[in-house]
Amino acid sequence: MIGRSFRALFASLAFLAVNPVLADEVPTDKPRLTARPQGINSGLALTALDEKAAFTLSQSAIGKPVGDFVLLDREGRPVDLARYRGKPLLVSFIYTACFQVCPTTTRNLQKAVQNTVGMIGAERFNVISIGFNQPFDSPAALRDFAKQYGIHLPNWEFLSPAPAIVGDLTRNFGFSFVATPAGFDHLNQVTMVDAEGRIVRQVYGEKFTAEDLAEPLKGLITGSAIPAEVGTLKEIMERVRIICSIYDPVTGRYRTNYSLYFQIAGFLTFVGFMIYLSINFWKNRRRSESKAP
Repeated sequence: MIGRSFRALFASLAFLAVNPVLADEVPTDKPRLTARPQGINSGLALTALDEKAAFTLSQSAIGKPVGDFVLLDREGRPVDLARYRGKPLLVSFIYTACFQVCPTTTRNLQKAVQNTVGMIGAERFNVISIGFNQPFDSPAALRDFAKQYGIHLPNWEFLSPAPAIVGDLTRNFGFSFVATPAGFDHLNQVTMVDAEGRIVRQVYGEKFTAEDLAEPLKGLITGSAIPAEVGTLKEIMERVRIICSIYDPVTGRYRTNYSLYFQIAGFLTFVGFMIYLSINFWKNRRRSESKAP
């Protein structure tokens, strides 16, 4: 009961801090949905990804749980995706031989994740990049890929699936790709998974900012139950700090918006005052009833 009350409180505070974007709103700057090798533009490729079908499949994955897949990390050790439950998770699909779109997408994602880590903390969410071009995206290839782009964040792992599960794995996340003579025509997406292991959002495009990732993550973190092993008061203060962080598009980083602290303080004062009035009204009513003949 207490946990539900805290989640409701944080949901109210988050409403004061952010302006939610509805799913059916049309963005003014439409992200590039599909990554296409240069061969497609020059007429060399015979096949191309059906963007409409790919987008439909991607959206259909929202609300579904992540399957119990086992992949290999960069050292060749088995990793069960179920181990990532308990924290929000960002999932991207890559292929290491890509020299056009994937490096750009990875660098943009890396910058956005680094800025998000600076605001939220690396211990509060995880990131995994999955190599879908099997058997070529081996643990060793993914290790070299991460080293090449200088990705050493403690909460970011690169995973290699067995060729036999690639189809089921990509369908589970709503990710589509088509092999072409020039490489792969594939969807540009980052999948957001909540702490319960359920897919909640798809973020599209080659360019990611900290705002694209951190705003949904803020909602997932502050709206989740407070773990039993974490001090309640300390965690509440930390979540208030996260809520009061806002994105500065000029610097591309998050900063503390102290005005939100005053808004939250005013909101809590109002709630406290209403509780006080309710209790006072209840006591006066009890006194009146006891004096009645």
